[in-house]
Amino acid sequence: MISTIFCNFACQNQTEHIMIRSMTGYGKAEAILETGKITVEVRSLNGKTADISLKTSMLPKDKEMAVRQKIAASLTRGNIDFFITYEPNAADSAKKINMDLAMEYYQQISELGGKLGAHNLWNQNPNDLLAMILRMPEVMDAKKQDVITDENWPVVEACIDEALANINTFRAQEGEVLYKDVTEKVANILEYSAQVETFEKERVDAIREKILSRFAELKAEPDQSRLEQEMIFYIEKLDINEEKVRLRQHCKYFLDTIAGEDCPGKKLGFIAQEMGREINTTGSKANHTEIQKIVVKMKDELEKIKEQSLNIL
Repeated sequence: MISTIFCNFACQNQTEHIMIRSMTGYGKAEAILETGKITVEVRSLNGKTADISLKTSMLPKDKEMAVRQKIAASLTRGNIDFFITYEPNAADSAKKINMDLAMEYYQQISELGGKLGAHNLWNQNPNDLLAMILRMPEVMDAKKQDVITDENWPVVEACIDEALANINTFRAQEGEVLYKDVTEKVANILEYSAQVETFEKERVDAIREKILSRFAELKAEPDQSRLEQEMIFYIEKLDINEEKVRLRQHCKYFLDTIAGEDCPGKKLGFIAQEMGREINTTGSKANHTEIQKIVVKMKDELEKIKEQSLNIL
């Protein structure tokens, strides 16, 4: 039997609820510039704050703060890595010869050859001389230019926005999986809590038998008034009704929070801690084998909830 609390929650939220997001995600977007193609990638894992790492040297310094603010506003929280890679066009990736430097090398080599009496050798092997000059430092240079400029920044910024939108789509898809998983586990805890009640009478009877056996050991005829006092004392001491009520309240609060808030992750963690306190107290008071087994099952479900809640935004 599924708890009434979860039934009501499921009926109210089966068609719509605020979409929670996972903090784990990946987003990618590409854009074509005049000189080549840029690729923007964003990856995130769970974290307590927005820990943003810009893993690129292509982003102009004056744009870094704006990009960080854009990422933080879009993703809110998590350990976030941001990448920009560039693939130049074939024509723009070609190297060019530094003619002035090549001529300077030629003149110096020719002058050195003349002084060493080897100028005739150079004249006979011009290809060898040319190959040597081309291997000299900085003679062959790749074209160096800033890929991201003020002129193409709107295109780059749109590419960043697209990558962020894509990672948020990924996070939302993962959030749906998390939502289903943790709410089912809360339902399991509510079901286990209801099972505890089936052992309440048996548990009270066991306390009564224990008290009577103690009187028997003392070889004393139990006074009915004294027996009732002892019963009341032990039952109150081991009573778990308040724990069960508070646990159900915490479970309801958990379900309401995950269904009604945009970024409930931190709050869900705190609520799970309160659920754990009630479960632990129930276990310490149980004094009953079957209830202890149920408590272990509730603890197992709660640990999984805590683990999953760490990844909820």
